Amino acid sequence: MTEVMSKISIEKISQSKITEVDFSNIVFGKQFSDHMFVADYKDGKWSDFKILPFGKLEVSPACAALHYGQAVFEGMKAYKNDNNEVLLFRPFENAKRLNISASRLCMPEIPEEIFMEGLSQLIKIDADWVPNTKGSSLYIRPYMFASEQLLGVRPATEYKFIIFTAPVNSYYAEPVNVKVETTYSRATEGGVGYAKAAGNYAAALYPAKLGQDAGYQQLIWTDSVSHEYIEESGTMNIMFHIGDKLITPNLDFKTTLAGITRKSVITLAKDLGVEVEERKVSVTEIIKAAKEGSLKDVFGTGTAATIAQVASITFNDERFELPKVEDRELSNKIASMLDDVKHGKVEDKYNWIYKI
Repeated sequence: MTEVMSKISIEKISQSKITEVDFSNIVFGKQFSDHMFVADYKDGKWSDFKILPFGKLEVSPACAALHYGQAVFEGMKAYKNDNNEVLLFRPFENAKRLNISASRLCMPEIPEEIFMEGLSQLIKIDADWVPNTKGSSLYIRPYMFASEQLLGVRPATEYKFIIFTAPVNSYYAEPVNVKVETTYSRATEGGVGYAKAAGNYAAALYPAKLGQDAGYQQLIWTDSVSHEYIEESGTMNIMFHIGDKLITPNLDFKTTLAGITRKSVITLAKDLGVEVEERKVSVTEIIKAAKEGSLKDVFGTGTAATIAQVASITFNDERFELPKVEDRELSNKIASMLDDVKHGKVEDKYNWIYKI
């Protein structure tokens, strides 16, 4: 038993809520598992490790995160294999990225041991909540926020780190219609676009709502200076299959989140012999490829959706339809490969799976 495990106090729920859940009809992000892991940062160290029944938190009206936005989070998933074992997909990458986000927002890093032990113990207790039906999984939300009572613009000295989980079905049931956004910006160079900061998502809500009101499920974000270069699509990284190449915006300018699914897709595409280019991608280039018929596929990559295929792209009121889903060999193949790895159906040659 590790030192962290020996310090985790566990209080189990008196009666599980699992019987109240219809696993064949789950609304994404609305039903939550029985327990949560909580750790507190105070006096320069993490302590008070607990697994508790999922429930409300008590915070001060002067809680620093509510006023000054020090809040970061991660998203990951757990799956079951044919032996009913629980598998996590690349959790160490999430732990690493959470700390990158925390550092950018002047928050303390969470040691990997605390992240992994808290996560492992929580998932063991709530293992029955991991669905084993096709297209379903257990969504895992680790997050950290400034909990100190504070009115004053400075980094807080007290924080909470929490992990809770929720059974989910597919995020997108169908391919999405997207619009190239040329007025609003998601991030700027020198900002926090590469961090998974809560404020990034709040800032994106208004332009996303305008797009949804106009019939688009997502936006394609462009750079904040010229709006000529593509960054992300909604809350996902984005990829373009043009000719024989898979092209995706690079991460050089730190305006784009370094997606773990993105990283995995690039590895699998290269394994399939596909040439992958990570570089600046202009809107002009994509629209030209669409007009010429060389744009074979466009898809988003992310934890929630895994592979979200794009049905159409609209730019300056001109709409470009993408090929039928059944004709998209590359994204369909990669989606199937990822699904097989996550459910333990194939050899884990990349060491991506962590078995609970």
